[in-house]
Amino acid sequence: MFIKINGFFPVLIGSLCFLSSCSPGRPQQEGGEVATSDTLQIAAHPSFSGDSAYSYVAEQVAFGPRIPSTRAHSRCADYLFQALSKFCDTAMVQQGLDTTFDGTPLVMKNIIGSFNPTAKNRILLCAHWDTRPFADQDPAEPKALFDGANDGGSGVGVLLQLASIIKNSPLEHIGVDIVFFDAEDWGDPSGGVKNSYCLGSQYWANNPHVPGYKALYGVLLDMVGGKDALFAWEGNSLGRARELVFRIWNTAGKLGYGKHFINLDRGPILDDHIYVMGILGIPMVDIIQYDPNTSSRFASYWHTKADNMASVDAATLKAVGATLSALIYTENLQWKPR
Repeated sequence: MFIKINGFFPVLIGSLCFLSSCSPGRPQQEGGEVATSDTLQIAAHPSFSGDSAYSYVAEQVAFGPRIPSTRAHSRCADYLFQALSKFCDTAMVQQGLDTTFDGTPLVMKNIIGSFNPTAKNRILLCAHWDTRPFADQDPAEPKALFDGANDGGSGVGVLLQLASIIKNSPLEHIGVDIVFFDAEDWGDPSGGVKNSYCLGSQYWANNPHVPGYKALYGVLLDMVGGKDALFAWEGNSLGRARELVFRIWNTAGKLGYGKHFINLDRGPILDDHIYVMGILGIPMVDIIQYDPNTSSRFASYWHTKADNMASVDAATLKAVGATLSALIYTENLQWKPR
């Protein structure tokens, strides 16, 4: 069943969609298509503090599980809006009503901040900020609540630190939009209900904060804080944003983070970027943790009570954040008038 949102129906993106959010795919090696990082030119860019990003994750977790329509969720929404208001040129909360796969009504809040809002050439940076309402992968307590420190909190922590960097080192030639998607993780674990995940990104893609919104490309962060985490190429990103995948991974390699960003096709995953690409046509890359040692291909603590601050590492947050910092400041220089 599809839930109608403000006159729009979330769409099924055909071959891009799969059974469940963050569902794993078969990894495949790819050879001969990635230029070595030695050939990549990176502009001077501000340094990125993994410790500050870690603090932003801890501040989210301190509110408790950020489950839509709960007090902790509402308080964290206020915190995120205030943070983006402090850093960005403009900030807003996009609020909507929806119903989950199990019939639970919820109020979802996408939180959006923009730099250089009138700039034509833009980059979209996203993460989801909500927490799954049950630890369904926890063998001992599958109905328990959990912190969602890595799954949800880590991507937001990186983007808050990046926002503080842009505030202090403004971009002259491009605009940046940061969107924290809500209601990403309250989906059907069986995969039987289509489009039950990523409700916030479906809402935003059908109702962008700027009518006719366009961006050069987007980057989605999901589970980017695990200790010694690996990030492999996500299949849908390769299909729709291949050059950008390689540019990001080569940038990471150039910065010395090749141990995290590995040249491996992990297969396709349903995540928020699917709806941004499918509905708005914006090419987008999903940076998401890959663990070859688990059946899920995610960390062993994924959707369990062990997804707490002990699962988050400042060094990994720095690897991801520094790579993004280099990416956007290099992009900014590319658009400098000659």
